[in-house]
Amino acid sequence: MEKLFETAIFTRRSMLKILEGKTYEELVRIPEGFNNSLFWNIAHLLITQQLLFYKLSGKSLMIDTELVAKYGKGSIATEKISTYDIDYVKDHLVSAMEKTKEDHEKGLFDNMETYKTSTGIELRNIEDVISFSTFHDGIHLGIVLALLKVI
Repeated sequence: MEKLFETAIFTRRSMLKILEGKTYEELVRIPEGFNNSLFWNIAHLLITQQLLFYKLSGKSLMIDTELVAKYGKGSIATEKISTYDIDYVKDHLVSAMEKTKEDHEKGLFDNMETYKTSTGIELRNIEDVISFSTFHDGIHLGIVLALLKVI
C-alpha cells in the first residue's frame, strides 16, 4: 500500500504543477470534444478521494463539502469557476492525500462500506479503495494530459 500512496502523492504533485502553471482561462476551458476542463479533472481527484476514503468509512470529509456538488461524480463542468475553488484545490490537493495516508497508518479506515464504482469495480475494504483511488487518479491524469494538448 505504501507504493500506491507514493504514486497518488506523486500524481497530485504533478497535477498541482499544472494548476500553478496555467492561466485561469486555460484551467477552465472546455475544449470541443471534451466534457470538462483541466480544473474540473483535478478538483474531481480531490473530491473523489475524500468520498472514497472518508465517506465510505463513515467519517466526515476533510474538505469543503460545497465542492462535492461542483466536482464530484455526475457533476457538470462549467467554465465559470471561482478563484476560491482554484485556490482551495491548490491548497488541499496534495495535503489531503498526505493526511489520508497518515489516517490510514493510524487505522482510521477499518470499517468500509461496500461500494460499486461506475466502472463496475466493487470496493469492499480499504485496500480496494486505495487501489481504485490510484487507478482513478491515473484515468484523470490521462485526460488532463490530453487536454493539455488542445488548450
